[in-house]
Amino acid sequence: MTINTGAPVVVGVDGSAAALDAVRVAAREAGLRSRPLRVVHAFAWPLVAAPLGPAPFTPPTAGLRGQAEEYVAEAVAEAGKIAPEVPVSGVVVDGAPTSVLLDEARAAALVVLGQRGLGGFAGLLVGSVTVQVSARAGCPVLVVRGEARADGPVVVGVDGSDLSAEAVGFAFEEAARRSAPLVAVHAWLYPAPLAPGDLVPLVYDLAELDAEEHRVLAESLAGWAQRYPEVPVRRRLVRGSPAQALVEESRTAQLVVVGAHGRGALGGLLLGSVSHTVLHHAHSPLAVVRHRPAPTR
Repeated sequence: MTINTGAPVVVGVDGSAAALDAVRVAAREAGLRSRPLRVVHAFAWPLVAAPLGPAPFTPPTAGLRGQAEEYVAEAVAEAGKIAPEVPVSGVVVDGAPTSVLLDEARAAALVVLGQRGLGGFAGLLVGSVTVQVSARAGCPVLVVRGEARADGPVVVGVDGSDLSAEAVGFAFEEAARRSAPLVAVHAWLYPAPLAPGDLVPLVYDLAELDAEEHRVLAESLAGWAQRYPEVPVRRRLVRGSPAQALVEESRTAQLVVVGAHGRGALGGLLLGSVSHTVLHHAHSPLAVVRHRPAPTR
């Protein structure tokens, strides 16, 4: 499941402590993938026509652009300390953070973001840029939150949808890369419509439903388990909230993987309700996987 051979791992920085945490994780991820690391700062000040250069009689590196370049230089130096074997480049790109990062994601293997940067509001669990990029990026997005562990399993949410299958494949690849076990979590509450207009029974047999959910979980893992026989797999079937089950599993995980939309997602939401909840409450780094567009001929 290689995505664009030679594509970099991209990390967004803004001078915040959360961004430097993301740089450290991104450097390790680039090393694991044998990919270069690209450090990106979105320089939005030109959009508001603010003075960018240094004031008179100040050093040439003063001013807003000089500060942006210092953010990038600091991040590049930090990445070199964590993974000296990884080629690292840094760039300041004019534009709004969400737009810049979505453009970068087009040619990236992975985008790594902190949960909230300098522009975040203290009352928000995850910054708006991180939410929007996670929902719309053309490659997987790794959000650095909670504790970045070197041990523990990779946890993936499974619901039987096509996007869930992509998340499962990504999770198996990550577990193999990290020599970690995989915990596949499939949670259900009661029959739910799969599409608008679907009818659900008023009365149903819980034993039959349980057997059906076991089948969904087993079929979702079958092909991937054969492709990655070295990955130990633990199946966890839960009758309860999918989001709550994944948040609980994240307490001991080194990574949680979810699809951007699941079987119950509403088309008007940037993220499905489960992935949105886990993004805001996970205790470990979280990877959000979207449908990758089909290659153009």
